[in-house]
Amino acid sequence: MRFFATCSRGTDGALRAELAALKLPAVRGGRGGVHFEGRLEHGAKACLHSRTAMRVLLELCTVPADDAQTLYDGVRTVAWADWLTTRTTLAVEVTGSAPGLAHSGFAALKVKDAVVDTLREALGARPDVDTKDPDIPIVVHLEGGQATISLDLAGQPLHKRGWRTTTAIAPLKETLAASVLLLGRVPVDQPFVDPLCGSGTLPIEQALRARRIAPGLDRAFAFQRWPCYREELQSRWDKLKAQATAEILPAAPAPILARDLHPKSIDACTRNAHLAGVTADLTIERGDARDLEPRWPEGILVTNPPYGERLMDEPEAATDRAAARTQERKLAGFYRGLAEMLARHAGWNAVLLSGHPLLQQAMGKKPEIDHRLWNGPLEIHLLRYRL
Repeated sequence: MRFFATCSRGTDGALRAELAALKLPAVRGGRGGVHFEGRLEHGAKACLHSRTAMRVLLELCTVPADDAQTLYDGVRTVAWADWLTTRTTLAVEVTGSAPGLAHSGFAALKVKDAVVDTLREALGARPDVDTKDPDIPIVVHLEGGQATISLDLAGQPLHKRGWRTTTAIAPLKETLAASVLLLGRVPVDQPFVDPLCGSGTLPIEQALRARRIAPGLDRAFAFQRWPCYREELQSRWDKLKAQATAEILPAAPAPILARDLHPKSIDACTRNAHLAGVTADLTIERGDARDLEPRWPEGILVTNPPYGERLMDEPEAATDRAAARTQERKLAGFYRGLAEMLARHAGWNAVLLSGHPLLQQAMGKKPEIDHRLWNGPLEIHLLRYRL
């Protein structure tokens, strides 16, 4: 079987290294993600262990998609009775575009029609559509006059670990936070400090990673509702989970400090750490990032400072030139204070997510790593410094 794990833009290197470390067969990079091969259990293993993948797709086939009719005919060639019954539900999501299929909703309707028509002929009845929580999420990618038809093993995106119920302003997705830790070469055996922790995504991901807690251990996946699950996969899945549970460490090997000035952020971080099961691994405290002093001889500071818009009092103020200049001066002052705090941590390393060039100017030195990432629609830079 052929699989494709998707990821956030700029994180494919982290995902490729991660899947290779899991010893999945035939791992190779691709546009927007990473390909690998193997049995269905290899796809399940990626769902269980990958911290950076957004989705794990099982690629069924690639068919012509010159227009609606050729797409419909191509989808009809798939042996859908191998994957669905009359009691399972489905939903279709279409990405990309092709000549004659510019509207994704129309393309999704043609794919749905082809699937249910095929099953009606084979089984005498058709399955229902459930757009919110389908048993079989079908993903179609249109490109270059072709359609790649896949099944989403996870269902809900993999960044939904199950522990985030409370968010602060502009939270990172868990998968992006995990990618930052990997791409920034953040060790698990040194003190870790996030002085602007928000809802705690970075320190919580660090704790889960340090303790070797698989991100998919406590959540359900779509493949567990597939007809083939009980026949082919359930016993192996149980073994994979048992192995993952046995690898968990009782505690993080080094201190993890989560700090923020805002009470709502502290509350969110505390709640999320509790739900993630890592409360004992984190020290959570309130305080200004600029006042932080070194607590250990060495360690690593990892944080996602405000990019600018997060300090605005009113969204419409961004269109006012005077307000924009005031905002920039305020941001530059904050970055100077942050750089001064970092300078007091001589001998440490720092990994910063920069969404504004003023941050690099305030640091006044060249980073060891400068890697482009995207936090949603925003282009940002992962910067690693030796302090």
